[in-house]
Amino acid sequence: MSDTSKTVKPDPEVEHQNTVAPADDPTAAPVSVVDPRLLVRDEGLKGYFTEFKRKVKGGELGSLPVFIGLIVIWTIFQLQNDRFLSADNLSNISYYLSATGMLAIGLVFVLLLGEIDLSVGSVSGFASTLFAVFVVTHGMNAWLALLLTIVTGVGIGALHGWFFARIGVPAFVVTLAGFLGWNGLMLWLLGSSGTINIPSEEGPVHILGQSSFFMDQAIIGAYVLAGLGVLSMLVGSFGEQRRRRAAGVPFRPTSEIVLRVGALAVASFAAAAVLNNAAGVSNALVIFLAALVIVDFVLRRTPYGRKVFAVGGGIEAARRAGINVSMIRITVFAISGGFAAVGGMFFAGQTASATLNAGGGNTLMLAIAAAVIGGTSLFGGRGNVWSALLGMLVIQSIQTGLDLLNMNTSIQYMITGAVLLGAVVIDSVSRKSQKASGRA
Repeated sequence: MSDTSKTVKPDPEVEHQNTVAPADDPTAAPVSVVDPRLLVRDEGLKGYFTEFKRKVKGGELGSLPVFIGLIVIWTIFQLQNDRFLSADNLSNISYYLSATGMLAIGLVFVLLLGEIDLSVGSVSGFASTLFAVFVVTHGMNAWLALLLTIVTGVGIGALHGWFFARIGVPAFVVTLAGFLGWNGLMLWLLGSSGTINIPSEEGPVHILGQSSFFMDQAIIGAYVLAGLGVLSMLVGSFGEQRRRRAAGVPFRPTSEIVLRVGALAVASFAAAAVLNNAAGVSNALVIFLAALVIVDFVLRRTPYGRKVFAVGGGIEAARRAGINVSMIRITVFAISGGFAAVGGMFFAGQTASATLNAGGGNTLMLAIAAAVIGGTSLFGGRGNVWSALLGMLVIQSIQTGLDLLNMNTSIQYMITGAVLLGAVVIDSVSRKSQKASGRA
């Protein structure tokens, strides 16, 4: 009589592996999926190259195309004008990317659902105008006015989300109506003058101005900020390693953590040194980076963030998993509206005024382009908030470089459009590659 209760010892060579069939051909041979942490732990440095080749072959390019694009863009402009990589010019790039970047952060949430928000430009312009009316016309305290303005932006986004999630109106139509409606309300509030100048001696507008810097001591502030970033990554990485080790699941080896933190330290302190050669780190950039860190934590480390990715990956599957899809949709659009209002305050800080041009022109298109160029998928379910920073670096570099070369605005539009199209093509090809390799 055979012993059916015999325990089979797992083979260490296949531990932490799963096999899946390619999505487009269920009858094809299964593909082995190995946890990257285990691969690197077992193979050392060779594991990095093995994992890198696997990702490229499987279409998981991540931010690689963006970094390559940045290198190409910076090289071309530096060859055309040697002032492009000067400290003053890089400081300008870092300052002016923050306003549209704030809009892009909110759009990342919406894009993760596979939807679009066409109202963020108008909402940002309306927010800056509303703040100006509160402070200048009604004499309200600037910080209270700021709070009410952001709450209004959140409410506007939630209203759009309610029409989309509860009534069933397509997000494209709802936000297009918001694009027109909030822009009209902004024009009505501005009146015949078309401009409201905002006192910039103190308050949020002063803090977000180009002449305001972190800690008011440029050199100290830049290096303190770089040190905080490196220390946070070091503590977080070792904390995650400890938790995963205790849980008995693959974790990053100490050598990899040291390498990653070291690379961040080099990049951070080099950036601080460059900005110190100009005027330091602007408050606008600091607030933008802080927002990225907080939102990245929310998306990657909280149940809410996982629900956003789940809804973006498949609505029906998310609903069957017990996720309140309507609630997620409404809150995502509320977040988008809130960040649009914050972005409007950044625009007001740049000009110390609310104008007809606030949030207009190509602001909406640039915010969407930034998120997509940075790596967030238009098809939903894939991306991260750091794409807002990477995408804005690309876009602001193109704009600043062409300004240095005295190129016409039409050339800027065409080049930015070409870069956006390239990003979407890469995203589409990447998704097809992942489906073919069973990783979609």
